[in-house]
Amino acid sequence: MRMPFSASLIALAVVSAPAAARPLTIEDVTTLSRVGAPAVSADGRWMVWAQRETDMDANRGRYDLWRLDLSRKGAVPQRLLADPAVDENDPQIVGSTVYYTAGDAIWSVPVTGGTPRKLTNFAGGFNGFKVAPTGDKIVIWADRRPGASSLELPMVKKRADAGSGRAYDRLFVRHWDTWADGTRSQLFVLPLGSSGAPGNGQAIVGTLVGDTPSKPFGGAEEVSWSPDGKTIYFAMREAGRIEPTSTNLDIFAVPADGSTAPVNLTAENQATDNQPTVSPDGRTLAWFAMRRPGYEADRQVLMLRDLASGRVISLTERWDRSVGSIAWAADSKSVYVTADDTQETPLFRVDAQTGEVKRLTQQGHVGAVAVTPTGPVVALDSLIAPADFFRVGTGTAPQRLTSVNAAKLAGIDMPVVERFSFTGANNDTVWGYAVKPTGSTGKVPVAYMVHGGPQGSSNNSWSYRWNPAVFAGAGYGLVAVDFHGSTGYGQAFTDAIRNNWGGWPLEDLKKGLAAATAKFTWLDGDNACALGASYGGYMMNWIEGQWPDRFKCIVQHDGVFDARAMAYETEELWFDEWEHGGKTYYEDPQAFEKWNPVNHVAKWKTPQLVITGEKDFRIPYTQGLAAFTALQRRDIPSRLVVFPDENHWVLKPKNSRQWYREVIGWMDQWTRQAR
Repeated sequence: MRMPFSASLIALAVVSAPAAARPLTIEDVTTLSRVGAPAVSADGRWMVWAQRETDMDANRGRYDLWRLDLSRKGAVPQRLLADPAVDENDPQIVGSTVYYTAGDAIWSVPVTGGTPRKLTNFAGGFNGFKVAPTGDKIVIWADRRPGASSLELPMVKKRADAGSGRAYDRLFVRHWDTWADGTRSQLFVLPLGSSGAPGNGQAIVGTLVGDTPSKPFGGAEEVSWSPDGKTIYFAMREAGRIEPTSTNLDIFAVPADGSTAPVNLTAENQATDNQPTVSPDGRTLAWFAMRRPGYEADRQVLMLRDLASGRVISLTERWDRSVGSIAWAADSKSVYVTADDTQETPLFRVDAQTGEVKRLTQQGHVGAVAVTPTGPVVALDSLIAPADFFRVGTGTAPQRLTSVNAAKLAGIDMPVVERFSFTGANNDTVWGYAVKPTGSTGKVPVAYMVHGGPQGSSNNSWSYRWNPAVFAGAGYGLVAVDFHGSTGYGQAFTDAIRNNWGGWPLEDLKKGLAAATAKFTWLDGDNACALGASYGGYMMNWIEGQWPDRFKCIVQHDGVFDARAMAYETEELWFDEWEHGGKTYYEDPQAFEKWNPVNHVAKWKTPQLVITGEKDFRIPYTQGLAAFTALQRRDIPSRLVVFPDENHWVLKPKNSRQWYREVIGWMDQWTRQAR
């Protein structure tokens, strides 16, 4: 059944492919321009964003600032700043001025263009900033020693015979891809005036010890100014003896002058509270709250606090979706949020009084939201279109504002995407999609992709890492299903994977592949390879022992091989312990061993490519090395690829190209596709 999903994807595509078009390749993907989150002026006229371009020689992305006049219909984006020697990034607009980062400083430039002005001169680097709406202060977050009174770096005397060893007395010793160095991300406020923002500012977190924004992924969405510039709201998980077992982020309020200590506004909730966002009229604080401590994928409910009375309401309590981002409407009467919903990530408007939810976009993935007086502007992408900016109205399709990759994608023939559903485990409806190479005749081999998370989704979004269109461009029919544990189907469906890693999800995967190959006759179901990363990588190792005769080959990236070792080697302990019932391995070893791939190595037989990153501290590279050892000892055809400079993700453009050469080459070898 071809559904509107496919037509809407085509509508999001940048250009129509000419007759002599060619398929998409990873070489194309790594050279595409990437738009960052938009900033808009208060009057709604100007939009500014950072745009990444790929520097293949330097093996990195570089950033310029672009602007668009939203008041002119058909206006064309223009470069605002593009110094090849620096990265201009993180733009914000206050009044008629754009503030941004370049090097280790904050700069400003008129939104209409002009000479950039350096505002700060402190040493030691920083991670981000926000200018107060009043334009007279800047809050900066930077890694400094706990208790630092300002951004000034202390003088450190090093012993002449000092060694290179790192010493620790508590966890975290490492997090995501970084070893702990004794510093914490903290907030500092600098006055902003005619002379810029000189000096080292003043710390405002008091005696709190923790990271704000949170690490490793927190950013500006976790710090919010009041409209009058007098108060800062921020999220922080206070560091305890065993910080890696806690998901208890709280929302704090603190005077911008640091005159009193921060006040915890959500102390009663022992689970995550995050994304504090103040309404434009200054009366209400919005944020999202989880309910269950130790669970990183619990439902995120939109909360509102009346800042005068302290009254708190749970605005989306009756809506069984999880709020992903928060932005107030200009009139403070409603809140724009994103949420996963059946393989889409739409924009919704929530009435701030009634909690009524209205869906504003249909197909595609809304990745960023900026609000103007006349409504929101969003960054929207899909499986076959990288992100561009669109204006969202009421009752009308999103209006395209940019086509930043039109020239680069001209002549490229994007694949066809079709959705399907089937009855999976527990008699629940499970959704998936199949991506068909355009112009293919006859049957094509199958790439069966399993998403990570595990609480994630194979949704209608563009990816620079696992891109279904690239696999289709290489001649594969890519199939993906949202097995139990996926997001966008209600919290019970998401929760169903707990203590069930190798159960219902594998049942869904078996039934899903059977449903797809029965429905889409162009899929060669007897010539299939399975591939996945993170939880998807775990599933590859699980399939090796539980479904060993189904696939011609397997690609396993950063997957769990031995649950016992993982329980002691990973850094965020709450994740692994929650997923196996909430106890440690030594308290309940059977919960971990029930779904442990290492216990079934004797049944392994499928050729496997193993990929891992040496800087991956979430699922350490030792897991991949152990899987490769098991394959080699059983004389199973196998290959190990180790990236010394990558973490849980492969991010560098040259590494991305190598990754695809290895993966597609491995699949070609076993499906007998000649290049």
